[in-house]
Amino acid sequence: MTAVVSQTIVPTVADITVADTTVCDPVRDTAIAPLAAVAGADECAPLADGTEIAYANLDYAASAPALAAVAEAVTTALTGYASVHRGAGHLSQVTTRRYEQCRETVRRFVRGRTDDTVVFTRNTTDALNLAAHCVRGDVVVLDIEHHANLLPWVSRETGATRIVTARDTIEATLDAVECELAAAPAALLAVTAASNVTGEVLPIGRLAAIAHRQGARILVDAAQLVAHRPVSVVSHGIDYLVFSGHKLYAPFGAGVLIGRPDWLDAADPYLAGGGASAAVAVVGEPDANCASTAWHTGAARHEGGSPNVLGAVAIAAACEAITEIGFETIGHHEHILRNRLDAGLAAIDGVTPLRIFEDAPDRVGIAGFDVDGHTPRAVAEYLSDHHGIGVRDGKFCAHPLLNRLGRPDGAVRASFGLGTGSADIDRLVDAVGRLAVPHRADAHRPGTRCAGTHHTDIHHTSDHHTGEPTS
Repeated sequence: MTAVVSQTIVPTVADITVADTTVCDPVRDTAIAPLAAVAGADECAPLADGTEIAYANLDYAASAPALAAVAEAVTTALTGYASVHRGAGHLSQVTTRRYEQCRETVRRFVRGRTDDTVVFTRNTTDALNLAAHCVRGDVVVLDIEHHANLLPWVSRETGATRIVTARDTIEATLDAVECELAAAPAALLAVTAASNVTGEVLPIGRLAAIAHRQGARILVDAAQLVAHRPVSVVSHGIDYLVFSGHKLYAPFGAGVLIGRPDWLDAADPYLAGGGASAAVAVVGEPDANCASTAWHTGAARHEGGSPNVLGAVAIAAACEAITEIGFETIGHHEHILRNRLDAGLAAIDGVTPLRIFEDAPDRVGIAGFDVDGHTPRAVAEYLSDHHGIGVRDGKFCAHPLLNRLGRPDGAVRASFGLGTGSADIDRLVDAVGRLAVPHRADAHRPGTRCAGTHHTDIHHTSDHHTGEPTS
């Protein structure tokens, strides 16, 4: 497969401006370059006609590509890698310092409290299962949650899980949450900061204030937020925060739980084993039949076994890279791309965007939608096979929400981030338009052709692949 030769341009805020133009559609005609270099930016995708085209990755909400700076940091760490914490050797000490410094980098990135415990996990789901392992008492959640912030709570053996039905507005939903918390004592309110289906952002600070006013703590699933908006554990009043590296441009198999230490220290180790144990003695000799174990407190208590050091390095490097770019710049970039995508899809007959709330003031770079007359799988396969565009289709591990939105068979989701430019958005809008309006099928297909290929127009027909939606 022949790769595209391209030059990565990393613009500043000043670079992302509306160009002088006499055309009446400034949203569509402003060229926006990707904001940062990401792995796979030069990847080509095979098309159904046998040619290739530069791949347009619009599936960031599933897993964001590694930032070039993250890949470089991991490569550097590999040259001095050793086991952590209990080695006297030089490389073990170097790796231990690096690993513990990663915790501090994460703490600073989310503006955590000085005494917060930072536990490295496998991913957000793992972090939420760890939290569920530590919570005693009732937990309140919304019915719009990703399964990761629903199933760990309902699977617990201690405490009930009370599910609040989200209303049509955020304001009414906040009232419903407070009523539920006031109706009976609860230990925790667990909420998602940004929907993985629609991108809508919830007012975390207000939800935290409601929880605290009713004597509960709050846990925030920030998997879809931390790469897009600044999060402050302190100023938002968050007790526990979880997120994944693979949605933070650090796809190296690690996640984070950061929060107050008391519940974490009071719980049995999440994963019993070496590293979590401070002292172990066999008792009952000579007929030894049990072991007496003293467990560590702090992060080590729940990090049994050898940790994913490189995953922690990747997350820390992503935190530093995003901080260097700046959330103001990131927000401006995403705002322009989101408006471009919204306007483009809104202009296509038969395309319906998905929304939970009527009054959501903010969304991250996620757009859920469907196309009349086509299954979500057929749309996604068409975009991939004929345009080299990667999107997600299915129910996105949020079955209750898709059912609530009247989409029991799922939907299509496009999502973008630092490696996305306006050309990617325009390709998607053009492709969806050609699918929804067949008479436009002879229009030129935009996109960068890969070297050594020739252009062949794809004439759309109504004969599409079908398939069951995925989760």
